[in-house]
Amino acid sequence: MSGSKFLGLCQKATFLISAAKVEQCPDDIGYEVAFAGRSNAGKSSAINVLTRANLARTSKTPGRTQLINFFALDNERRFVDLPGYGYAKVPLPLKEHWKKHLDAYLSTRKSLVGIFLMMDIRHPLTDFDKVLLEWADTSNLPVHILLTKADKLTFGVAKNTLLKVQQQLNSYHNTTISVQLFSAVKRDGLTDAYSILRQWLHFEG
Repeated sequence: MSGSKFLGLCQKATFLISAAKVEQCPDDIGYEVAFAGRSNAGKSSAINVLTRANLARTSKTPGRTQLINFFALDNERRFVDLPGYGYAKVPLPLKEHWKKHLDAYLSTRKSLVGIFLMMDIRHPLTDFDKVLLEWADTSNLPVHILLTKADKLTFGVAKNTLLKVQQQLNSYHNTTISVQLFSAVKRDGLTDAYSILRQWLHFEG
């Protein structure tokens, strides 16, 4: 399937289901890419600009995404919006609920082919990001990092941050980790992101 057809498919993505726990997820078949990130890292904005469908809810109050949300590209392929993690004002019982079921999803989901990890370029590689990277490293699951909000920095500073993050990622040995600059506001980095998604979701062409 060509790049233009893949782009068209992303633009037609539709909401499938929300799951509070792993037992409520869709049938574990096909291929799905999970979008993860610390609260307020620009995850919902990235999903929306990649699909052009305003699927993921954006909010000025981080931590609003409390469910695992599935979006269908077709009968075999899905995007998965995971709950934002690490926001201090979320009540502890809710945090524990998220952690339990997020761990279950990441550990048991056979159709999960990779994780898109959103990091605010001004605050990359937080402790929470490192925990997820370590989990992916142990599980041999590929991770592609979007350094979001790159428009907030000058190009030179953004490029230097990208290089520093790439150097720090060298400590992970068992999984494929790639990283790029990304701006939902300016629509920068879309081509590279689509290339990874097309590869992971087993599109031809």
